[in-house]
Amino acid sequence: MSAAATRYLYLVRHGEALPDGSGLTDSGRRQAVRLGRRLQDVSFSSIHHGPLPRAAQTARLVKEQLKNDVALEVSEAAGDYVPYVPDRAELPTDSADYLLGFLQQSTPEELRRGPELAAQAVRRYAGPTDGEEEQHQLVVTHNFLVGWLVRDAMDAPRWRWLSLNHCNAALTILRYTPGRPSSVLMYNDMQHLTAELRWTGFLQVTM
Repeated sequence: MSAAATRYLYLVRHGEALPDGSGLTDSGRRQAVRLGRRLQDVSFSSIHHGPLPRAAQTARLVKEQLKNDVALEVSEAAGDYVPYVPDRAELPTDSADYLLGFLQQSTPEELRRGPELAAQAVRRYAGPTDGEEEQHQLVVTHNFLVGWLVRDAMDAPRWRWLSLNHCNAALTILRYTPGRPSSVLMYNDMQHLTAELRWTGFLQVTM
């Protein structure tokens, strides 16, 4: 039986993005730098980010602030997609129409590929890590995947990712320790951001 060790998973939503999706705004770049400075002493074993420019640029700016040298790894599993589409029967009666209407804004391709990528993300990022030494891993991603992985860590119903929102460049930390339940150590924390850099990019799906 192979050894397993504790994984600390740091989840970050990208910084504030330009309307055309080509990268970060000035505020988004400042958010990413401040986040990197907050994490500068963490010895990350890996940094993964989604393929879109806003995630790649955020990851690069965070990496530039770190004291240890770790390579950036692009991953479709860390990208922007709908991880799960619930049936109406799974949803609260009073909000089912609203939530299903929100999901209809996604393209058929996003809805089709999302569950496959979400499963890859859980296999790749969740649970204890192989080996004997604990690892700290950073994933720079998007709002939907943060919600999906937090939901997974809490064993919440699968539709519950829809009710979790994450601010730009906020920090969530999950812990996976062998023989213990997974834990949410920190969620949507913005203490590294100044007041004018907080509360950006929320999706209006909060219940």
